[in-house]
Amino acid sequence: MKTTHLIALLLTLGLLTACAEMNPHPMDMSQALQSASSKADHQALAKHYDEAAAEMQLKVDEHKKLLSQYESKGYLYGRQAEDFKAHCQRLVDIYENAAQENLSMAKLHRQM
Repeated sequence: MKTTHLIALLLTLGLLTACAEMNPHPMDMSQALQSASSKADHQALAKHYDEAAAEMQLKVDEHKKLLSQYESKGYLYGRQAEDFKAHCQRLVDIYENAAQENLSMAKLHRQM
């Protein structure tokens, strides 16, 4: 029982640390979007969205590896294995969607 609580605590701390370090929009996006008027401005925004999509794809890959671990060695995680798998799959779906949305935004800005 203590081991499962410790694992859950470590996973939670890891997720919080990852979220705290991740800054998907280092620039003031509302200002950048409102003031974008030249081709260079839109190219810079497209580059920003491409970089954000690449970061999201890294997260997808990372969570797919974790999901694979939970699926292949679920016995190590006891009753919590199914919860971990569901959680990882949900994060994969969220990050994949975010990557696609960022790529779409990059494409739109290249067309402007």
